[in-house]
Amino acid sequence: MALLRFFLLAAFPFLFMACSGDKEEPHETGPNPPKPYELAIPATLPKNFVIPPDNPMTVEGVELGRHLFYETKLSRDNSLSCGSCHQQQLAFTDAKGLSTGINNAQTKRGSMSLANMLWFSQFNWDGSTNTLEDQAVGPLEDPLEMHQPLHESVNKLQQTQLYPPMFEKAFGSSTITRENILKALAQFQRTLISGNSRYDGYLQNKEVFTSDEVEGMVLFMTHPDPSTGTRGGNCGDCHGGVLLTTRTFHNNGLDAQPTDNGLGDVTGRASDKGKFKSPSLRNIALTAPYMHDGRFKTLEEVLDHYNEHIRFDTPNLDPLIIEATNLPNGTSLGLTIEEKRKIIAFLHTLTDTTFIKDKRFSNPFK
Repeated sequence: MALLRFFLLAAFPFLFMACSGDKEEPHETGPNPPKPYELAIPATLPKNFVIPPDNPMTVEGVELGRHLFYETKLSRDNSLSCGSCHQQQLAFTDAKGLSTGINNAQTKRGSMSLANMLWFSQFNWDGSTNTLEDQAVGPLEDPLEMHQPLHESVNKLQQTQLYPPMFEKAFGSSTITRENILKALAQFQRTLISGNSRYDGYLQNKEVFTSDEVEGMVLFMTHPDPSTGTRGGNCGDCHGGVLLTTRTFHNNGLDAQPTDNGLGDVTGRASDKGKFKSPSLRNIALTAPYMHDGRFKTLEEVLDHYNEHIRFDTPNLDPLIIEATNLPNGTSLGLTIEEKRKIIAFLHTLTDTTFIKDKRFSNPFK
């Protein structure tokens, strides 16, 4: 069993990210410069991550970002905040298939969990932005979401008593800017780290799994090979490693002709049509409904899709799915009812109850 734990921790190395290395020093802003924010990285999570050199994390910047994350003044009608679609008790999702913006406008996709964004370099379902600073612009200004240009947000915040002093402490000037709003939001989101699930305890020999959970974990991580009798759920090919995602993009056979092109609309390549980012499955039991459009209400429906309902006639279907079968010359994944049940039992071990209750991430206005 110790060998299995080693495999799970080492199977998916994180080679493409630069180590954080030397800590960035916060810029001097006068007699009381902001204090460096010390990230506490759980033992099971990678230690290699990148903090942008032009946005070092500070205690004051993170606290400002927390306020802005829950600030409804960033929406046109003062009714929504980032926290409206990213609710802490739901691992920063919103329990909707398609999120809603101001005036109940329906968006194109569902809200993704914000857990462990520190380790990501492409954001949104379609990978359309490469930094958290840039990512925030979309939902803040999109007419279907918060629908307020950032220059209007700057003006509204500048007129408050609360924010000019907070910006002064974080960035050395009480003059609020678009850039510093985005920087503060990004700093706060980088603190949303989830690494205290039962799964993490198991990897550290602090937690005992049931036999069903162990068998479900092995099935989850294993690519099937009927020639050797190796049974697997094929989940780890896209959701492997301790982050429970390979951070890659795949067409997973939802539709014969996708109506949402996902990554294809970003790259313009026909070969990317219908591809979406494989999200982290940490806290997956809390983040229903599932897929970019929320079409599956339960984990059981998700497993049924991969096991029995893949559209093999869709363009760009991922080869990892095409070749995945537990049956000799099989045309489906071929998991049994019991195997699916065990995989779902494992998925429930990925819930981090401390993450969804951590006061550091909560709404400061409540």
